[in-house]
Amino acid sequence: MAAEMVNPRSDSTSGSGEGVEGVTDGEPFDPAFALHRGGKMAVQATVPVRDRDDLSLAYTPGVAKVCSAIAEQPELVHDYTWKSQVVAVVTDGSAVLGLGDIGPEASLPVMEGKAILFKQFGGVDAVPIALDCRDVDEIVETVARFAPSFGGVNLEDISAPRCFEIERKLQERVDIPIFHDDQHGTAVVTLAALRNAAKLTDRALGQLRAVISGAGAAGVAIARILTEAGIGDVAVCDRKGVVSPDREDLTDVKRELAGFTNKAGLTGSLEAALDGADVFIGVSGGTVPEDAVAKMAPGAFIFAMANPNPEIHPDVAHQYASVVATGRSDFPNQINNVLAFPGIFAGALQVRASRITEGMKLAAAEALAAVVADELSADKVIPSPFDERVAPAVTAAVAAAARAEGVARR
Repeated sequence: MAAEMVNPRSDSTSGSGEGVEGVTDGEPFDPAFALHRGGKMAVQATVPVRDRDDLSLAYTPGVAKVCSAIAEQPELVHDYTWKSQVVAVVTDGSAVLGLGDIGPEASLPVMEGKAILFKQFGGVDAVPIALDCRDVDEIVETVARFAPSFGGVNLEDISAPRCFEIERKLQERVDIPIFHDDQHGTAVVTLAALRNAAKLTDRALGQLRAVISGAGAAGVAIARILTEAGIGDVAVCDRKGVVSPDREDLTDVKRELAGFTNKAGLTGSLEAALDGADVFIGVSGGTVPEDAVAKMAPGAFIFAMANPNPEIHPDVAHQYASVVATGRSDFPNQINNVLAFPGIFAGALQVRASRITEGMKLAAAEALAAVVADELSADKVIPSPFDERVAPAVTAAVAAAARAEGVARR
């Protein structure tokens, strides 16, 4: 049902929809459309323009002095414009939430939502930009050309495997952080939750064997960060089973993935890989049979993060696992990217980082885990997105890591 049908304009002759063409009394009112009417964000000035004096400072002739100073010393752009405080949220609309390829226009409500989460949870301003192109080089060229206006770029909801190449090529072109949140935000929060689950059960990451269902953007990034963090072993599965070097159907990304995962040399199906596994991480959708879950190691961890339907329903998972996490807000231990990306960008912008490194991501995960390290329980291995300690902790950790890694410029 179109928005105009379910949510009559506020200037209609009655709240029921009377006076709006095609709407009659009794039509349902949808609060989602009500909230989104006119968009969820706006640009607001930070300085007043009340009179001629204000105008002469905010615009001509005063602005010319600032422009000239920046032309002579380009680094001053961070001090005298919004550049060091604002992120571009960029998509092509090809892999939007659980909706798939819905195009740039239909992706805008999600990108606006992401922008307001940046502000709400990290104090970072963000601008949604939906691109009407799919070619990797066209996207890279477009973003590189408008990059001087921003302090960072958050790539969002771009389908794999193009997202990997876009991120890599963009970071080679520009000297501001390029961060694909579907990859790295998910990975950071997953690692934080896994660290705390291991701590709760008196185990080390090096003792754990993990199986990841899904070899897309999130699955690859999770495998990479778990390997960097010292996981005992991790195998990644796609629709055809375990990603292993003996397969002849691998993309370049999956071939690289096979090179640093699966030390045990597993082959075959996801179900076979789960036999004796300590950790299941789902970022793929689908359903894992209960008999495969039952064969996992005692005290296993199950992070079934597909939305809205987890790969393993929590009611089933709790029968076999000591810690259960999902991507949903109506179950404990929500693996939610909003725990990561606002603080990561806030920390990177604070020190004017040129990129976001693996070390910065690991620092973010450690800081996030530490927020609830003294409050751990099976239902609390990760903080709530509304925990006010999260963003400051992640921001400080990322800023410190950027300095240590030599990518900070102040």
